[in-house]
Amino acid sequence: MSAARSARRADAGPDVAGGVAHPAPGAAAPSGEDAPGPWPRGLSRQASMRISDVLAALRIEFPAVTNSKLRFLEEQGLVEPVRTPAGYRQYSPADLERLRYVLREQRDRYVPLKVIGERLAALDAGEESEPVSLVVTEDGVPRSGATDARYTTAALAREAGVEEQLVADLVQAGVLRPSASGHLDAWAKDVVQAAAALAEHGLEARHLRAFRSAADRQVDMVETVVAPWRGQSSPSARGRASTVAAEVGELCTRLHTALVRAGVADLAP
Repeated sequence: MSAARSARRADAGPDVAGGVAHPAPGAAAPSGEDAPGPWPRGLSRQASMRISDVLAALRIEFPAVTNSKLRFLEEQGLVEPVRTPAGYRQYSPADLERLRYVLREQRDRYVPLKVIGERLAALDAGEESEPVSLVVTEDGVPRSGATDARYTTAALAREAGVEEQLVADLVQAGVLRPSASGHLDAWAKDVVQAAAALAEHGLEARHLRAFRSAADRQVDMVETVVAPWRGQSSPSARGRASTVAAEVGELCTRLHTALVRAGVADLAP
């Protein structure tokens, strides 16, 4: 049984067939206030939000989220919106928070959906600590997701705390690639900060082209893996392509890191 389905049953009213509420098989009978209830607790479970309302709320933090992504997450049992008699999906504030949790775990930690489902089940059972709802900066201001930011060269240099010339050199070397509008995405900040640290060891922007080439080859491999789903027009296929791409990309990153660490270890005297 999915985490979302288990949560919904735990929060459900009387059983329609028998007229009384029955605990899940193998589960202890609820004991009033002692039963933890599904996560997130304290939020309304009144399904009053249309899918367009949910997308509008999520896109503040996840601008790339789509209808197909939400439907795919529903197919995976991570959230279960209520269906109206006409077949339209309606979500509650609690559903919205579960979706935020899933999307953050994917975006910030590249956690596989199976693991996210297990964590949601643990949260529902009160076996795992409550996650922090917002990611904040050091000054306490909530920050947007990684895909939100778009920088000019000067703005990125200020944000990363480096000379603008370094950013320009990275662009010139092809390590950073501006969009058609001339802007750099939020991931460019991580690249610039790493490049600045490497520069202290004498590695210039031109030396970093190999990293760009290696990353491009890895992206090509990921694209090959998800090609069967990208070639389909169904919302489910598009959602699966997005999820698999994130998971395989993270595995490529881990493999690359492990190989570099192993090689560096061999350099020790």
